[in-house]
Amino acid sequence: MSDACCGHDEPRSSDDAETHEPERLWDVHELRFAAASGVFLLAALIAGWTDAPDPAELILDVLALVVGAYTFVPSTVKSLLKAKIGVGTLMTIAAIGAVLLGEVGEAAMLAFLFSISEGLEEYSLARTRRGLRALLSLVPDEAVVLHAGTEQVIPPAELRVGDVLVVKPGERVATDGIVQTGRTALDLAAITGESVPVEAGPGDEVFAGAINGTGVLEVEVTTTAEDNSLARIVRIVEAEQARKGASQRLADRIARPLVPAIMIAATLIAAIGSLFGDPRTWIERALVVLVAASPCALAIAVPVTVVAAIGAASKLGVLIKGGAALESLGRIRGVALDKTGTLTRNQPTVVEVTTTAGATRDDVLTVAAALEARSDHPLAKAILAAVATPRPASEVEAVTGAGLTGHLDGHALRLGRPGWLDAGDLSEDVSRMQEQGATAVLVERDGTVLGAIAVRDELRPEATEVVAGLRRDGYHVAMLTGDNPRTAGALATQAGIDPEAVHAELRPEDKATLVGQLRSERSTAMVGDGINDAPALATADLGIAMGAMGTDVAIETADVALMGEDLRHLPQALQHARRSRRIMLQNIGLSLAIITILMPLALLGILGLAAVVLVHELAEVIVIANGVRAGRTRGVSIPAVTAAEDSEASPSRVGA
Repeated sequence: MSDACCGHDEPRSSDDAETHEPERLWDVHELRFAAASGVFLLAALIAGWTDAPDPAELILDVLALVVGAYTFVPSTVKSLLKAKIGVGTLMTIAAIGAVLLGEVGEAAMLAFLFSISEGLEEYSLARTRRGLRALLSLVPDEAVVLHAGTEQVIPPAELRVGDVLVVKPGERVATDGIVQTGRTALDLAAITGESVPVEAGPGDEVFAGAINGTGVLEVEVTTTAEDNSLARIVRIVEAEQARKGASQRLADRIARPLVPAIMIAATLIAAIGSLFGDPRTWIERALVVLVAASPCALAIAVPVTVVAAIGAASKLGVLIKGGAALESLGRIRGVALDKTGTLTRNQPTVVEVTTTAGATRDDVLTVAAALEARSDHPLAKAILAAVATPRPASEVEAVTGAGLTGHLDGHALRLGRPGWLDAGDLSEDVSRMQEQGATAVLVERDGTVLGAIAVRDELRPEATEVVAGLRRDGYHVAMLTGDNPRTAGALATQAGIDPEAVHAELRPEDKATLVGQLRSERSTAMVGDGINDAPALATADLGIAMGAMGTDVAIETADVALMGEDLRHLPQALQHARRSRRIMLQNIGLSLAIITILMPLALLGILGLAAVVLVHELAEVIVIANGVRAGRTRGVSIPAVTAAEDSEASPSRVGA
């Protein structure tokens, strides 16, 4: 927060804020002091209406002033000792000047109202910080671990890497780990925003805070409670909140020079006015101008909005790394989507097998699986999954950029791309497979082609709806991929992306160059997996990573991360950021308007000190309340995916 902020000129440390986090309005000590100051002011007002002696009213006004001023004068003095001038400085000078002019009651009113605005600001910031830290409350208070075959209950903080965690139905997972035994459906709604439970079994990764379904799981702990996915996200967001967006920097650039400029202007008004008129009148007007021009509302306009918006985004399953990222996200007009793992499931499957030369489907798959069993080729997993018990071939060798060779039962085997192997009678089938967005490989035994296998990474069920929604909202959507143009074009057609916005056969550095070109046309976000797309994510105006709950690189490289694997959170995040940016601009406009209107009214003597303070502090309350609106997510919609779309894609669907 800026030094010119309406709150403490000496900001609280994050540790102090966390230790003294107020949960109710009455827990804010500024508001307690403001209440006490208000009581003394009311008593002084009542004393003035009665026949009570003047000293009684004066004493009550002084008490109100002292109690109210205690909320900002000490921090102002500390700031001045460090050569920092803030809004508290202006308020302190105004209060002292009012006392010297004999207007103790008005000075007390200034302190009372200023302490209220400070308290409301502290409460609003604390409320949004609690929203983010609420993620940590998803971790259970107790964890059950297996030690020597016996279940023991321990605090999650005592979990160590390698411990075996027992998670029973309905319980939350205490920290990140890998499932050893058991199968279940995990509810990740509170963590990633996924609306549908995710199946988990042996070998699958689970995250802290996930709710177990009906099965009992034994999970090997992979991270401690202090370093699990939830704790990591909270640390990253709180650290990155120091990064300020363009609007926030604009507010700071206006507020910082404005404070000393106001003090100089007030001094000139008092000096020049005293030369040509009543010194008392012009000194009083100078003090009123000093308060009227206070940029308090301007300084708090954006920080409150940023903190509220980031906290709300975490509830939507979106990790926004600070004010700069939020501001950029709200300005985005173009979206570049990586294909694999973003538009597609990143789970290639065999969708078609065609045969020739009298071979059967099983013959083709058996030969292919024999070679792929000894390979780490990206298609290997898909082909092996289509064969119940693959028999590995011998003498398997990889031919760079072409395929595999090997031997099985005395037969020479080959598997590879069309062109390296002659498709022969299967040429039309291979072309059709490629036109449908599949990768086609040919299988050969003893020099005779047996068949062709089509492997396709299916389009995400929500991808078409997301692309349509982005285009409807006015975003330019492009697709970037390393695949061949035919495969890329087929997928883009299925997803609803314009052919001219499809860019294929790109290496990582090519993607970064292309994103740079897109940026020159409009503010562009790159959406990828955060690993091989790292150069493009860094080059874009804003990098957005998919699946941040499991990828450290995604969190570190990107500015924004979708914590789950649901692409529908992308338009949701964009909608939320655009709304938050509108609120920022509203707050800045209102803050500047208040200063512009109040200064001439104060200079002409139309408004006195108490009236100016009242208007100013009411404006600050409005700005804070408006900023807190960014923490609401009720108005943020998410496209619906039908049951048919959410089912496994059929072979007729086009993928890549």
